[in-house]
Amino acid sequence: MFVAIPPREKPSLPWAMPTLFVALWGCFVVTTLLPEAERQQLVMKWGALSGDLRSWPELRDAVLDGHLARLVTALFLHADWAHLVGNLLFLLIFGVPAERAMGPWRFLTLFLVGGAVANLATVLVIGTPDRLIIGASGAVSALVGAYLALFPTARLGLVVPLGLFLQFVRMPAAVLIGLWAGLQLVYTFVGPAFGAVAWSAHLAGFAFGGTFALFSRKAIKRRMKRAHAT
Repeated sequence: MFVAIPPREKPSLPWAMPTLFVALWGCFVVTTLLPEAERQQLVMKWGALSGDLRSWPELRDAVLDGHLARLVTALFLHADWAHLVGNLLFLLIFGVPAERAMGPWRFLTLFLVGGAVANLATVLVIGTPDRLIIGASGAVSALVGAYLALFPTARLGLVVPLGLFLQFVRMPAAVLIGLWAGLQLVYTFVGPAFGAVAWSAHLAGFAFGGTFALFSRKAIKRRMKRAHAT
């Protein structure tokens, strides 16, 4: 008697987070190689601008002429190396477990849509018109919000300076992320004193990411069960 044995399905390798990592890095390298005048022109063409999309006619025209896509393309533009490396570091820390739990396509959707929503919120919140909004911090903040919703009891490593020594400690992720979110809220009101950072994008992305993960929780749970069964 023959018994059919279903083949064990190997878990797919994560590809969305590495792809985003390479895309963010590659876009920055390409823009830095351009002459300064061309670089400024490219950033102004593909970055988001504050004071835009405030009325229905503006929003309608942005949809029709593709102008709305700048909310996404702005995610792949960065002001300098520090701006880029900070976002890449957060992408590595929170992106790896998030993609493992959510799957690549849901993860990619979260990053792109969450980043676009964060940029849109910043476009509407900043009162001064024609302020350039670039960087992946809104999308990365969406990953932070999703991570907290998916792993509320997780612990994160933290390096604490103690005199001449550095001590590695593990603390609840909810505490560290809560402190981070609280700082974003404070800086939203006193932000001009801390440089030209779109703090509102961090808050909007964080809120979107947490909401996205909560609404997708059942589907993510089913996916994780299938992954453990294979």
